[in-house]
Amino acid sequence: MNGPRLNGPRRPRRTGGTALLLAALTALTATAACADPGTPAPARSAPGAQAAAPPASLNGVWRMDGYGTLVAIEGRSLRTYDTTSISCLPGSVTGTRTAGPDGHGRSVFTVPDSAPLTVTPSGAGRARLSFEDSAGHRGLHRVGTLPDRCRKRPPHDPRAVFDVFWQTFAENYPFFRAKKIDWTAVRDRYRPRITAKTTDDELFAVLRKMIEPLYDAHTRVIAGPDQWFAGRRPGTVLPTPESTARVEEAIAANLGPGVAQRRWAQGKLSYADLPGRIGYFRVTQFADYTKKGDYAGDVAELDRALDSVFTKSRTQGPTALRGLIVDVRVNGGGQDPLGLRIASRLTDRPYLAYRKRARNDPHDPGRFTVPQPIKVHPHKGPVYTGPVAVLTGRLTISAGETFTQSLMGRSPSPTRIGENTQGVFSDILDRALPNGWTFGLPNEEFLTADGRTFDGPGIPPALATPVFTDEELTAHRDSALTRARAYLSPRAPGNGG
Repeated sequence: MNGPRLNGPRRPRRTGGTALLLAALTALTATAACADPGTPAPARSAPGAQAAAPPASLNGVWRMDGYGTLVAIEGRSLRTYDTTSISCLPGSVTGTRTAGPDGHGRSVFTVPDSAPLTVTPSGAGRARLSFEDSAGHRGLHRVGTLPDRCRKRPPHDPRAVFDVFWQTFAENYPFFRAKKIDWTAVRDRYRPRITAKTTDDELFAVLRKMIEPLYDAHTRVIAGPDQWFAGRRPGTVLPTPESTARVEEAIAANLGPGVAQRRWAQGKLSYADLPGRIGYFRVTQFADYTKKGDYAGDVAELDRALDSVFTKSRTQGPTALRGLIVDVRVNGGGQDPLGLRIASRLTDRPYLAYRKRARNDPHDPGRFTVPQPIKVHPHKGPVYTGPVAVLTGRLTISAGETFTQSLMGRSPSPTRIGENTQGVFSDILDRALPNGWTFGLPNEEFLTADGRTFDGPGIPPALATPVFTDEELTAHRDSALTRARAYLSPRAPGNGG
């Protein structure tokens, strides 16, 4: 996610938990079916016709595999359209070409309030779109012109709003079966309540009731700054200023007297050396590391912190760490590639982080795009390859979870300690409704090497302990941290030390 915005991110993005949940944590922790059936087939060149010049090769309308999105490129301009079988609304992404086409036809587009995106031709009538701050890419297929409905002002009638909301979930949400939700029954229950005279308050209440039983922290509906709903798994308690202060006290007490934490990224990254050559690295967010809040700044600040933590003396020889604790128990998410950058400091060989796929059939929730392998590549510099313990909990959300998953293929495999993570991994489809409201939903799965997903229940720990319960905090205990220190202490030094 780009920073916490009540009107949602500027494009389909991972919004650490949700934009709203990430906003709370920030404050407290310093379709296929994109084109009309009648859309013309991709144009074919006449025999002997000269190929289009590279600058014009991307011009036209493209359908994105999955995501229910059309991408229109004309000259230096790019814009998206969010579609269902009944609707087409302007999307949240508008871009301006600032580089390219290069020798491969690749062009870079800047996007207001977001990281740049790149579009690269990948064969006849095909291209790839990549967001700089998102893992993987999205396939594009050239189609004809925009459907007529994309050029018309949509009706604002409450019934039209309801229909677009329901249809978007019907065509993109992958988890109805797993959550035992009959989405058609949901429509049949609530649609008769909506009329042309339904008030905004009444409509908002219905939309909220429709998605609340999904218990999905990547679902939300936003009618304004003071009227919004974001889902979450049962039992999830959002932090308050008081509970956050108690968490900080408990961690400090269990790090031990005299142990100082060095901090970066406006306090979102911290590190401490513990007795016994054990390192403690805490990450409370994968976004907004600088006041400017731009992705390039986040990368630079993260690298600055990682260069300070993973030094030659901590990763090699007789002073190398015997063990490393990575704490993501309170982590509201953000950008997946930042988690991959951390993982790259913890390996000396490339390995599979996860495979990513998107729902790709409006009628069949079980059909997806071909999974894209996302890999961790070793950092070109000092890396730590010794034992790792990862602390997780219910407030390990979104990018915090994909980071946790990205370490599962590491060797030696980290030991997870604490509680299950929240159970939301997908980027969020950030969508608009005909009346100007916004909403969001997930449409992706992140797969392990053997095809498992953890959406819903979250990633389980290997060693279960309480995480920041009232009893723990009252007693200034931190069972997960204590367990991790005990687990790592007897081990032989990492990196062959």
